[in-house]
Amino acid sequence: MPYISQKRREALDDLFGNPMSDEHVETSGELNYLFTKLSLEYVNWKKYVGDRDDYSYNDLNDVVGALEGAKAEFQRRIVTPYEDRKIHENGDVY
Repeated sequence: MPYISQKRREALDDLFGNPMSDEHVETSGELNYLFTKLSLEYVNWKKYVGDRDDYSYNDLNDVVGALEGAKAEFQRRIVTPYEDRKIHENGDVY
């Protein structure tokens, strides 16, 4: 999951963007675009450092696994508590 060292977080935050920037992701399309660009950057870099003409299954599987893991963690840490609050506020359906 996203629990990497503080040193790597700082390096990657500089690469990805500054949260104090005037630019922010405003739509789900923009968010999807960024996921896609980041995924392509990863597999193209892996292809480059591996001196290959094509992607490897492992590199592609890395991206799918990372996206699935990020999705699962987002669901666990953000969506589930939100839904629990809404159940408490509005009543359960089940």
